[in-house]
Amino acid sequence: MIEILSPAELGRARVTGALVARILQALKGRTVPGTNLLDIDRWTKGMIAEAGAQSCYVDYEPSFGRGPFGHYICTAVNDAVLHGMPHDYTLADGDLLTLDLAISQGGIAADAAISFIVGGAEPAESVAMISATERALAAGIAAARPGARIGDISHAIGAVLTEAGYPVNTQFGGHGIGSTMHQDPHVPNTGTPGRGYTLRPGMLLALEPWVMEDTAQLVTDADGWTLRSATGCRTAHTEHTIAITEDGAEVLTLSKPGQGEDL
Repeated sequence: MIEILSPAELGRARVTGALVARILQALKGRTVPGTNLLDIDRWTKGMIAEAGAQSCYVDYEPSFGRGPFGHYICTAVNDAVLHGMPHDYTLADGDLLTLDLAISQGGIAADAAISFIVGGAEPAESVAMISATERALAAGIAAARPGARIGDISHAIGAVLTEAGYPVNTQFGGHGIGSTMHQDPHVPNTGTPGRGYTLRPGMLLALEPWVMEDTAQLVTDADGWTLRSATGCRTAHTEHTIAITEDGAEVLTLSKPGQGEDL
């Protein structure tokens, strides 16, 4: 299913997107060496409830997971990259943490992810990998406009990741979003320009470049959800929800200076 949102629905999408951005920034600000992943999940649950919103993850039970997921946020550490299930793990200085959050409010969902280094350590390879996903996301957003094709976005993302030297996995990527978290079309993180679905104003897309340092192969944890690099290398993942407008793309989950401090 591909939804085209009305102006009123797009207004609600902006509200949801802003909430996702605020919560992610609040969580990043609270996360320090010694923070437990279960604390992050608990904080997320409280902030979603306080906002009168709903989690897209708690009851999520797709074919590729051992569901329901049962948690409020995905927490992926170091070699984990997608669908990281919160568990009893205490973060250490220098850990690479990805937080992936999807929320529904007013009947419209938004989805975003951030990767960052915990504490004061900044391993150069990890910083470069995070930067590559952020640049790839910016390139994908720049390619998103009415009349463009999904392949144009995928090609823009993949070109940045490949130039940075990272293998690209196409099993999981971006997706349509709207009244539900995951919709068509699938947006691979590499592709051929001029191919795929034609973008129209009112479409929402969640674009999410992610990479693993030296492999494109994933393995699944015993929890049935957490996806890790097959070689144990570090990973990074960055995501925004965007709306296709008459003029291009509007980023709905973009954080603002000081955002999250009031949560």
